[in-house]
Amino acid sequence: MLRREARLRREYLYRKAREEAQRAAYERKEKVRRALEENRLIPTELRREALALHGSLEFDDAGGEGVTNHVDDEYRWAGVEDPKVMITTSRDPSSRLKMFAKELKLVFPGAQRINRGRHEVGALVRACKANGVTDLIVIHEHRGTPEAKPHLIIHGFSSRLGKRVSDILRYLFPVPKEDSHRVITFANQNDYISFRHHVYRKTNHRNVELTEVGPRFELKLYMIRLGTLEQEATADVEWRWHPYTNTAHKRVFLSAE
Repeated sequence: MLRREARLRREYLYRKAREEAQRAAYERKEKVRRALEENRLIPTELRREALALHGSLEFDDAGGEGVTNHVDDEYRWAGVEDPKVMITTSRDPSSRLKMFAKELKLVFPGAQRINRGRHEVGALVRACKANGVTDLIVIHEHRGTPEAKPHLIIHGFSSRLGKRVSDILRYLFPVPKEDSHRVITFANQNDYISFRHHVYRKTNHRNVELTEVGPRFELKLYMIRLGTLEQEATADVEWRWHPYTNTAHKRVFLSAE
């Protein structure tokens, strides 16, 4: 196992180094292309290799979206197969935590629940408690649990990190059918992500009746760790929240506004 983890880490570092080199080359070519299109002087640091960069522009795909990376590979098959979601709790969970895990299992279509572990749900509940969430709406108090694959509303994730987080959230859910009446919302405001769960029905051809079925809670992004759970000891941390820095209370990360 240790040899396998070491090999996977070497492969990851090599792939990441190649991605950085490709991205740097792509950015240099983009600077030359923009200078030529806008009839401006080519930046001084690029003048020696400007001809070579201009020549390589002819072979670039005009319809591409830049250099892909290991993050893009995570969701290469998104939409082809339904995601497999497992919900787990801390050891010896409280009754409130068990109830919350049960509610989350109903939120994600096809999710499996295990009552032992040290990961997702425990961290989620800690974030909710820290944010003072007390209005947790329980699904089984309503008319029934909607089992359709939900439509998603993801709002307020405009920064690069925000788009990364919106992808992580979006790909936890399978592709819904057009006639699904279930809607799940992730709305970001000041780096607090509000989760809401609704169903709707058309009362007539102009009006729609919206009903909240819960649960309702707030999320705060704490960490994005690369790799899978078995690589936790060696995986790199892509992003971490630092609440004790001097400017932490002034900065927002998930929105570019």
